Amino acid sequence: MDFANYFPIYKNLTSEEQALLTKNARLHTFEKDTLLHNGSNDCLGLVLIKSGQLRVFITSEEGREITIYRLFDRDMCLFSASCMMNSIQFDISVMPETDTEAWIIPADLYKKMMEQSVALANYTNQLMATKFTDVMWLIEQVLWKSMDSRLAAFLIEESNLAGSLILHITHDKIANHMGTAREVITRLLKYLQSEGIVSLSRGTIEIIDFEKLANT
Repeated sequence: MDFANYFPIYKNLTSEEQALLTKNARLHTFEKDTLLHNGSNDCLGLVLIKSGQLRVFITSEEGREITIYRLFDRDMCLFSASCMMNSIQFDISVMPETDTEAWIIPADLYKKMMEQSVALANYTNQLMATKFTDVMWLIEQVLWKSMDSRLAAFLIEESNLAGSLILHITHDKIANHMGTAREVITRLLKYLQSEGIVSLSRGTIEIIDFEKLANT
């Protein structure tokens, strides 16, 4: 089964634990921009990505979003099983950025297995620590980096993910990723265009001077 090749510590589990996971994990296909998980009252289960890309984000009371981190092939999303973690006091949403294939592991099964398996508990704790490190990195960026530097870093990341200097993304989506208003992003992009760093057209941003963008 493909699941064995995608679950990071599958070989470290007992044969009984392996059988339980492979029997109960269900492979699903999720369309781009379909909300998979929305807040602490929603318990989808743990999501193990076979192929695709997920965005994990939070939303303010005013409706403004900010991306916490992204997940890719072979990554697992713990926060989609928020009912398993009573200590989480904030609502997290999960949405595919591309069409995504992923296994859903039932939260109650995983929690029970984690209580009995040292290997699974250690892996889960390490994964949780890694994601909170990502959150702390984001907080540092918001607190100490200027918005133009954050935008430049975001465009570079998008370019690396797309493997292209031409990005098909709207100002609204960038604003949602960065936790700011569309007008702020539009103003900064127009400045970058005036400096010859990017070229703007409807729904598209082309990076003209990658080196100068990296030094912004």
